[in-house]
Amino acid sequence: MTRRAIIVGGSVAGLSAAAMLIRSGWQVELFEKAGTELEARGAGIATHLELHRAMARAGCDVSQLGPTVADRVVFDLQGNVIETWRYDQVFTAWGRVYKLLRAQVPAAAMHYGVSFNGFASAPGAGVPLRATFSDGLTREADLLVAADGLRSAVRSILAPEVKAEYAGYIAWRGMVEEERISRHTLDTLVGKFGFCIPPGEQMIGYPIAGMDGGVDTGLRRFSFVWYRPADEEVALPRLMTGTDGVTYLSGIAPHLLDPRHIAQMRADARRLLAPQFAEIVDLTAQPLIQPIFDQVVPRMAYGNVAIMGDAAFVARPHCGMGVTKAVSDACVLADALAECASIAQALARFEAERMVAGRRAVDLSRQLGAYMQAQTKTDDERAQAEKYRTPHAIIRNTAVALH
Repeated sequence: MTRRAIIVGGSVAGLSAAAMLIRSGWQVELFEKAGTELEARGAGIATHLELHRAMARAGCDVSQLGPTVADRVVFDLQGNVIETWRYDQVFTAWGRVYKLLRAQVPAAAMHYGVSFNGFASAPGAGVPLRATFSDGLTREADLLVAADGLRSAVRSILAPEVKAEYAGYIAWRGMVEEERISRHTLDTLVGKFGFCIPPGEQMIGYPIAGMDGGVDTGLRRFSFVWYRPADEEVALPRLMTGTDGVTYLSGIAPHLLDPRHIAQMRADARRLLAPQFAEIVDLTAQPLIQPIFDQVVPRMAYGNVAIMGDAAFVARPHCGMGVTKAVSDACVLADALAECASIAQALARFEAERMVAGRRAVDLSRQLGAYMQAQTKTDDERAQAEKYRTPHAIIRNTAVALH
């Protein structure tokens, strides 16, 4: 009999799980609470060989994910290069990964604008569970996959004690078409993985594929991430209060950002950053804010329910492993289900392997971001903050492969 899977969450994690299970012969239905596809969301990301292999396992052509960047450079505040390191790496856009994975999942398997309500054991026919959704929709299946992100509705039922922990800082993010950038900035920054380290902050940037997928010079975009402190009591609520008057502490839609905060951010860039980065910030039409969180789960398998992606572990972006971690979760899950005699055995194997990977990503990202946290408390936290404060350490540890 064909085994049936329900996947909650239609982002990269859910799509990769759906694509891999379908290729293994599963009947899959995927439920996403957003009313439309998510391709326009997200920003630039670093890739790793692990991601390329996992996406190929899902059926994607990864030959044109994005441009390959060979040189990492650190700029001082006057725009001079003070540190260099060679490390070949492909950079891409979140939307491009999403599009490639979405193409692997049939439209008939996708359900948009549907929220997950809960699940219970299903009576009869040997079906382990019945999931319920908005508008009274129900589905029976052998496996439930929670891929619904930081605010996972599935995880909130199984592990209500798990709460994302705010790290004490946010990231401003944005992208600019390469054709709009000045010749000086093109020559000195664009085409490289660039860093600038004002006191207590960090700016990074790299080229990614253009809107039409172009990876050649002149067709790309330049993506930046600017980490800045924002205390949880005052600064964070102020930044995350939209023009509609609502405060969105876990994430705010870019179009709701208060223009006054954007204007202040641009002014701060001219004051604090290398001129090349200040130009990029000024040219960004619609920046976005990402509050930085840590999250760790005690388990990733509950009976015949698997928790994966950001529904399980949330690692700060410094290690560049968010998308890689999600797609790799799906790869390991699909392989375990194909090779084990039962779903229970498969999920035990999946959990054993991916708990280690999730914890490793969270631990490293905490170390890399420690120097931006004013609230470091222990001797170990302070030691980690100092260890990763220097340009030499930052350039060699940010977004590198985990071993």
